[in-house]
Amino acid sequence: MRFTRSAVTVSNIVGASMITRYAIFGGDVKPGKESEMRAWVSEHLTPLWRKFACAEEVRVLYGVEQDANGPTIPLILAITYADREAMEKGVSSPARYKARDLLPELYERFYDKVELWHYVMDREQFFD
Repeated sequence: MRFTRSAVTVSNIVGASMITRYAIFGGDVKPGKESEMRAWVSEHLTPLWRKFACAEEVRVLYGVEQDANGPTIPLILAITYADREAMEKGVSSPARYKARDLLPELYERFYDKVELWHYVMDREQFFD
C-alpha cells in the first residue's frame, strides 16, 4: 500500500467569513469494499470528526461520480470553522488525534492505494 500526504493553504479572499478545512482521501478502494468502507467511516471516524473543538459544520462526502480522466476520490471530510484560531483549536483537539490514529486501519482495510491531501479554503456562502 502506498501513502502520501501533502498540505496546501489557499490564500485569504477579502470578505470571506468562515474557513473550511478539507481532508481529501484520494486513491483506489479495494473492489467490493465501498459500502463496507462507508459504514466503517460512519461508525468509527464520523463520531470523532463531529467532536473536533470549535467545528461549526462537519460534512463527510462519498464519491459517486467523477471525471473519467480525473483522480479517484472516494472520501472527503470538510470541517468549517469561524476562523483560523477556531480551526487551530479543532486540529489540536483530542478527537482529531484519536481519528488520525484510526487512519492506518482505514487504509489497510479499504484502500489499495491512498493519498491524503489537506486544503484550507476561505468560505463564502450564498442563499438565493
